[in-house]
Amino acid sequence: MNRAADWLRQAKKDLKHSVHARADGDFEWSCFAAQQAAEKSLKAAFQKRGKEGWGHSLMGLCQALADDIPVPPEIAGAARRLDKHYIPSRYPNGFASGAPSDYYADEDAEAAIKDADEIIRFCEGLRAGACQS
Repeated sequence: MNRAADWLRQAKKDLKHSVHARADGDFEWSCFAAQQAAEKSLKAAFQKRGKEGWGHSLMGLCQALADDIPVPPEIAGAARRLDKHYIPSRYPNGFASGAPSDYYADEDAEAAIKDADEIIRFCEGLRAGACQS
């Protein structure tokens, strides 16, 4: 069963959560939600092709997707930046001391939202045409 639409719908919901977390000043959670939004949108692209995207590394997902679909450098760059938020945004041991909330600022959340939105738009474009099985 192809669940691409479900994955993409949840990706958009996660991006909306990222925007809300940023507005609340929860910048670390905004960055993590943006990473999750991008991950789910990339997994939607795999689903549309009748495949499964595995793992949580956005770079890894982009590399695997590139076996079938050209992934533009700006998308790979956005994935690389977002990957940096997967662990440290949630766990204090991601840094030598302090809590994640000590390390994240509004500009981090703003950039993460922009990167996730770019990946979602890329995957939506694939969903609409280039990503046919």
